[in-house]
Amino acid sequence: MSTSPAYAAAEPAAPLAPPPVPVVRRLGLVPYEATWRAMQRFTDERSSTTPDELWLLEHPPVFTLGMNADPAHVLGAGEIPVVRIDRGGQVTYHGPGQLVVYPLVDLRRAGLGVRDLVTALERAVIDFAAALGIEAESRRSAPGVYVAGRKLASVGIRVRRGASYHGIALNVCNDLAPFRQINPCGYAGLEMTRLADLAPIESAGAAGEGLLPHLLERLYAAPAARSRA
Repeated sequence: MSTSPAYAAAEPAAPLAPPPVPVVRRLGLVPYEATWRAMQRFTDERSSTTPDELWLLEHPPVFTLGMNADPAHVLGAGEIPVVRIDRGGQVTYHGPGQLVVYPLVDLRRAGLGVRDLVTALERAVIDFAAALGIEAESRRSAPGVYVAGRKLASVGIRVRRGASYHGIALNVCNDLAPFRQINPCGYAGLEMTRLADLAPIESAGAAGEGLLPHLLERLYAAPAARSRA
């Protein structure tokens, strides 16, 4: 009479499923507040299997104030609306010709911390600038991307339910004059710059297509690649 083993052999562990491929949405010129609310809804309704999304877009003219921003940094809004929102940071400006990227990323699944995300966004812009022959840098003490001391891109994010929204704004061919109506990112006298004055870039859409592969590499490559200087 045969005997059964005391326990069955363990089944080999199933390989972990790769994360879903991120969805890229090119939204064109869209109103600020409606887009902000859409990001919040997406973040609140997503599940652990929801693919990340990268929204590439432009906004009509608007000043946005972070949650704890000092309204005194708005020196004179004029006819440009001012919207208090739920990201970090102080005040910034969005307008046509500026590329805005909203990375709606499941940070837990991506293995990213908040600082990792900010660094990935900054490094993507720096990589893109380098491809255009522009030497850009980030500053640990003042998030964003700078060229010769002038700010090229601003970063502000929010994390809720382990996922990010808001993102990075890259000056491409937008009018820089409205930045003189504020203390950009809370820094009095901070000068801004834009890609159109530094390289042959004609539109925010073209900049988005150039930046996209760098974003994907920095956000979704192996950690060693993400951290590469």
